[in-house]
Amino acid sequence: MRGDAVNAVLQPLSCYHCGLPVPADASWHVAIDGVKRAMCCPGCEAVARTIVDIGQTSYYRERTGFAATADAADLVPPELRLYDSDPRFTVDERDEAEAVLLVEGIRCAACVWLIEHRLLGIAGVTAAGMNVATERLTVRWTSDVKLSDLLQALRSIGYTAFPYDAARHTEQLRKTGLTLGRQLFVAGLSMMQVMMYVAPAYLADDGTLDTEMAALMRWASLLLTLPAVVYSAQPFFAGALASLRARVPGMDVPVALGIAAAFLGSVVATWRGSGDVYFDSVTMFIFLLLASRYLELQARRRAAGALARMQHALPDSASRLSAWPARDTAVVPAAALVAGDHIAVRAGEAFAADGIIAEGHTSVDLALLTGESAPQPKGPGDSVPGGAVNTSAAVVLRVTKPVAGSTLSGLLKLVERAGAAKPRIAQWADRAASHFVLALLLFAIATFVAWCFIDPSRAWPAAIAVLVVSCPCALSLATPSALAAATGGLLSKGILVVQPHVLETLHRATHVVFDKTGTLTAGKPAVQSVSTVSGMDTNMAAQIAAALEAGSLHPLGRAIAAYAAELPRLVAWHADDLLELPGHGLEGTIAGQRYRLGNAGFAAVLAGGPPPESCPTDDATAVWLATQGRWLACFAIGDSLRPDARQTVEHFRAQGKQVVLLSGDRQALADRMARRLGIDSALGDCLPEHKLAYVQRLQAAGAVVAMVGDGINDAAVLSAADVSFAMGSGAALAQVHADTVLLHGQLRMIATTATTARATMRVIRQNLAWATVYNVIAIPAAAFGLLGPWLSGVGMAVSSAVVVVNALRLRAR
Repeated sequence: MRGDAVNAVLQPLSCYHCGLPVPADASWHVAIDGVKRAMCCPGCEAVARTIVDIGQTSYYRERTGFAATADAADLVPPELRLYDSDPRFTVDERDEAEAVLLVEGIRCAACVWLIEHRLLGIAGVTAAGMNVATERLTVRWTSDVKLSDLLQALRSIGYTAFPYDAARHTEQLRKTGLTLGRQLFVAGLSMMQVMMYVAPAYLADDGTLDTEMAALMRWASLLLTLPAVVYSAQPFFAGALASLRARVPGMDVPVALGIAAAFLGSVVATWRGSGDVYFDSVTMFIFLLLASRYLELQARRRAAGALARMQHALPDSASRLSAWPARDTAVVPAAALVAGDHIAVRAGEAFAADGIIAEGHTSVDLALLTGESAPQPKGPGDSVPGGAVNTSAAVVLRVTKPVAGSTLSGLLKLVERAGAAKPRIAQWADRAASHFVLALLLFAIATFVAWCFIDPSRAWPAAIAVLVVSCPCALSLATPSALAAATGGLLSKGILVVQPHVLETLHRATHVVFDKTGTLTAGKPAVQSVSTVSGMDTNMAAQIAAALEAGSLHPLGRAIAAYAAELPRLVAWHADDLLELPGHGLEGTIAGQRYRLGNAGFAAVLAGGPPPESCPTDDATAVWLATQGRWLACFAIGDSLRPDARQTVEHFRAQGKQVVLLSGDRQALADRMARRLGIDSALGDCLPEHKLAYVQRLQAAGAVVAMVGDGINDAAVLSAADVSFAMGSGAALAQVHADTVLLHGQLRMIATTATTARATMRVIRQNLAWATVYNVIAIPAAAFGLLGPWLSGVGMAVSSAVVVVNALRLRAR
């Protein structure tokens, strides 16, 4: 059958992708050709969404049969090979491609180790980094490998992966939360009911409980424990089985062994009618551990929230004008846009790609990209970045870059890559947790054997307690949970941490080096002061000067016009007979009066004498305003200091760090800037290579250097510094070589990052110390029989929860 015939035989409860029945309570669906189509499972939903996202919906119109179904052990469905032709995942000029994948089923550091080593074992894969806290995997490969090969390799070891999408990740976390919530509810219900049946046995320890009644309560406890073990404990058994198949014992292994040993031992004791039972311990352990995992899942959802908000800024579709300037429009996937396409953008919509306005005038909200709160006017010929919001009127945009290369896509790639690698302290924790599991299993066996010689009746409970009380999860979660909380909180403030070592290195920094222009200063001319002569009113002088500069594109003229625009407008001045002398100034007539605006020599010809000495010109350019026979005003124009520059410098000086100013300006100007900000050391006349050499000399002497630049001409020194910050801008974002990007261009955010870094390292040390001390104390106590299985389960669950809750405090900073 052809596509339409296949679609015609579909029943309302049949999966649109594979044709299998759709469960009654299913909520999976994908919009295909504008119609929501039901799907039978998350796999079909993901595959169908992929086909739509990459503009291949014609697959459904032209197919001759339903897609073949596949379980987790099968190869990657053929439809996913469409990713191989997706331009986002094709090799670049360096013969490398990169993808950020969303991996389902991540549970512990052993999962991370297994995934990374499996991919790195494929010829052509150059890098693979997994973040357990955010479930994101960053992979780079050469032309010898296809993305579908990587997806197949992950399937072969029990993990399902798809190219990362923030919306899909949020939905996956939501569904995982629902499933985990149901499992938690069943475990909690079982725990409470079992407690009711075991309580009489604890209270009647003097033998007053009737034997038949005791046996009945044991059998009732067994039946009530079954749902918790069979349903609620599924994540632990599935994780343990996957890691054992891969011959890498993960953290689920001791948990699953502890649950299975306690339950089976209790079943045997119930069947025989003698011996200890641990049904209450089993249900409590499952419930408490699921509760800690639920808390961890909430932390992951919060970490994904900021990225999801940014992802939603790019629309999924666009109205393409296929025969511009004709007005016929067609709704197409945004991913299908290419350079040269024309799209119609209505008021209130986001621009789907970078482009140039071809028709219409509007205002554009760039807050997400640059932090600029006021909408910017845009007209024909003006460029607009993808992700910006059209706020006032409909326009036509000519696309200059496809969606994958847009400004916001570049920003999202930086965000997605952030956190994929791990700092040294996290790598140490992962290695420690992986070795910890193997050592724990050996120790549990040794405990069992030792008690068999001392008191055989206590051997089984002691071994179970050792398996249950240990908490390798705390070691593994100590660092990633803190880093995810900290970087998520920073991103919500406009601070994009790109490299994994930023917080760790910034905390150790001894020197903070600032570039001057564009970093400590705004990087564009602004009127710093106005000095009037002959009783001239400041406001009137500014309005006259602005009228002369109304049509000028000179930076100094624009600075005067911007200054005048902020003042109350007294009269609508208009200049006639304008004459511009390049390099000198402007001359024009306003209300019948002749004026000159420019340098002192140019204005002096009209004023009839030398200028007064009343204009401060230490680090500014003097622009004089004169009329026939007299001087009127002097505008001191210079690169304005950022309002938060002094506050930022003072913060680092208070922390005992050495603050240095590097500038390409003259030494005298650099010294004056340093004095204004309270900086002790300033070096002027620095070319980019001089800045690089200075930082390298500091590092050779043992300094840990944090460099702050504007990201335009400081690429070399930003890359060389131990940790670096760039003042972010949408246009230059793709060229940023810094470890951190200040998206909103607020210098004080560097101090905020430093404060967060200090708090994060403190939390990480607290978490690692807690996990280490807890295990050092709890495991020997369980081995010596001082902790029973139920108390061990409480301790293990509480230990994991403490680590996650402590890390979540960082989001409130």
